[in-house]
Amino acid sequence: MPRQARYSLIELDTEQHLASLATEVRSGLSSTPKRIPCRFFYDDAGSKLFEKICELPDYYLTRAEREILQHRAEEIASRFSEPIALVELGSGSSTKTRLLIDALLQCHSALFYTPVDISASILEESALELLGDYEGLEIRAIAGEYQEGLRRLQLETERPKLLIWLGSSIGNLDRAAAGRFMSVLRRSMQAADRLLVGIDLRKDTEVLERAYDDSDGVTALFNKNLLVRINRELGADFDVEAFDFRATYDELRGTVESHLVSRQDQIVTIKELDLRVSVRVDETIHTESSFKYSLREIDSLAKTADLELTARWLDSQERFSLNLFAAAPSAASK
Repeated sequence: MPRQARYSLIELDTEQHLASLATEVRSGLSSTPKRIPCRFFYDDAGSKLFEKICELPDYYLTRAEREILQHRAEEIASRFSEPIALVELGSGSSTKTRLLIDALLQCHSALFYTPVDISASILEESALELLGDYEGLEIRAIAGEYQEGLRRLQLETERPKLLIWLGSSIGNLDRAAAGRFMSVLRRSMQAADRLLVGIDLRKDTEVLERAYDDSDGVTALFNKNLLVRINRELGADFDVEAFDFRATYDELRGTVESHLVSRQDQIVTIKELDLRVSVRVDETIHTESSFKYSLREIDSLAKTADLELTARWLDSQERFSLNLFAAAPSAASK
């Protein structure tokens, strides 16, 4: 069957997403300290920059997670006795996902894959590449934010699901919000479904700060692209070069904090919001928190969300974890 016949793309409300950007920028830049939510990193340019970050020597997360999948994908696939729907949150280019697709198609001749990502162009590009490589694959991509995608997903398939959330994206939520979102995921699961989550582990400060502030400046460009996007979509006049980038690890809280730092006093006008923002020299705009977990904290997170840990795998250097969850018996019976 031709690739196009096995592919469809559902684009959710992009106008709503733009309205959300406007609301968050107005609120965040009017606050003290200033902030811009990290979910707005991923326009087309931001998604491509993040793919570059994933291949940087000091960004160990991608290699560690890929190592686990290389060794465990067949084991994960063997846990399902029939063809399933593979659902991926924040799929990006689906590079690591190929390891699971390979394993699942070896176990079963067919696979229904639903990648959910904010970038429609990245979804289409990666989907057409995958369909060219795998004849037994059918893809229904959803361009939108996670929760919108999950709501739509309930209408798309009745097959058992393997939900995957890779790359330690869970770390972008504070611990309370992570628990709430894991509960949302659990409520979307039936008894036969499973949830596979990549979670980065607490480790040495130097290792973490190198990973999140690379010497090539790619992560700095990724963060500054937020300002480029606000200039383009909201008519702002940020001088992108008037900001530096800084990432520091708070060991007590277990989080890497990323900020854009103003190099001078400046006034920024955002036409679409009819807003003028004063930014002082050395003032920061918070762009991202990346929470790290101990194994005990992961267990606590699962308990909070009524999830049961069925398997856990670490890479050879014990830097990163892949965690397989099922709905806890009490939750599955409700």
